[in-house]
Amino acid sequence: MGRADKKSGGDGPTCGILAIDKPVGMTSMDVVAIVRGKAGGTKTGHAGTLDPRASGVLVLALGKATRQLKWFMAADKRYVTEIDLSCFTTTDDAEGDRIAVEPLPAPPTESEISQTIETFVGSIMQRPPAHSAVKIGGRRAYELARRGIDVQIEPRGVVVHTIQLTRYRWPLLELDIRCGKGTYIRSLARDIGCALGTGGYCHTLRRTAVGPFTLASCRRLEELPETLTAEDLMELAEALAMLDQADSG
Repeated sequence: MGRADKKSGGDGPTCGILAIDKPVGMTSMDVVAIVRGKAGGTKTGHAGTLDPRASGVLVLALGKATRQLKWFMAADKRYVTEIDLSCFTTTDDAEGDRIAVEPLPAPPTESEISQTIETFVGSIMQRPPAHSAVKIGGRRAYELARRGIDVQIEPRGVVVHTIQLTRYRWPLLELDIRCGKGTYIRSLARDIGCALGTGGYCHTLRRTAVGPFTLASCRRLEELPETLTAEDLMELAEALAMLDQADSG
């Protein structure tokens, strides 16, 4: 018996799933607020935060479907990221202050990069960025970091299924990554740079899939009607069945 058989919850005129291609510059909660407004104030949530500088697949649940968000949050994610190897930053992305690497070593070869990224595939320990939503003593880490407090976050286990090198021209390295829940691509960028002996921060980030939901499944905010109805949403049972099928495949 799959998720769709036993956990679909109830139905309703604004109960369902909607995948949005989040643009750069918006928070995930900005998108939630827009969709909630178009759905007449219906309860709306998302299945995994994308930073404002990141774009791509953001899965939303509306109405009673929000009760099942945990299944979508647990799904594997896929990202395309561009890593700048010329330095580190305070936030592990382009938003933070640059931290120079001195002396900056000679650019690594493509072969060296391929060998290095393979060491990050599998079950690994990863320290989330200081500027993240991880809670420390009841406070978000980014709140403490912005106040100048030294944030120490314990490493945690994550799973990286695959990393593919898709383009490299110093200092920019492009990777296609498929990973499990809780993986920080910013941390991967930082740690890959450390392993190479260079810098490393996440220059650009685009989420291309959440479980079976891909960019092809997504709608842009400007394409949405002023009033969302049931016809604009995927039925919860169908979405859960897709998750089951993706897991079995």
